[in-house]
Amino acid sequence: MSSVVSRVCVFCGSAMGSSPRYESVARDVGRQLAQAGIGLVYGGASVGLMGVVADEALAGGGEVIGVIPAALRDREIAHPGLSELHVVDDMHQRKRRMYDLSDGFCALPGGYGTLDEVFEAVTWSQLGLHAEARVKPVVLLDVDGYWGPLITFLDGAVESAFVKPDNRTLIGAAATPRDALAAIAAAAAVSKGPGDATAAG
Repeated sequence: MSSVVSRVCVFCGSAMGSSPRYESVARDVGRQLAQAGIGLVYGGASVGLMGVVADEALAGGGEVIGVIPAALRDREIAHPGLSELHVVDDMHQRKRRMYDLSDGFCALPGGYGTLDEVFEAVTWSQLGLHAEARVKPVVLLDVDGYWGPLITFLDGAVESAFVKPDNRTLIGAAATPRDALAAIAAAAAVSKGPGDATAAG
């Protein structure tokens, strides 16, 4: 794994989802991050896929940093065994803190919150709104085609001229955890500065 990547933020659901494959892949992500010596940044919960990926990374001796809003600390059952738990005021601060702590992003299956996190991270990279003056890659881990409809939508947005082809590359996709982490490392190594990012579309 590239030395450019010291921490990866994982976006995923606070539910387990309908397929046991989601849990299996979440465990694999946590395990591979720990084995690679890459810290995990995530939403701080102990439930759902969020808890699974954190537990597996911790079991492998990895660094795990959670970020959770105070209002969700009890609802999402904040994880008690993390390396660090950042309690913030609101959802915007949560996303900002996770973004600032991370070098790239991997999205496992999830719902509205996961989608919100993915698109805000992509928008910040597109506009160059980040402290390190570089684009931070976002990769969808497409477990059993979960992200397929979203990938089709994004490609359609390019065809309809609402997303520029260069900006479409800000969201990648991978079929396995190993490929997802490799894609993040490769993209982070060649990431462009905000002066190269285009502001529209």
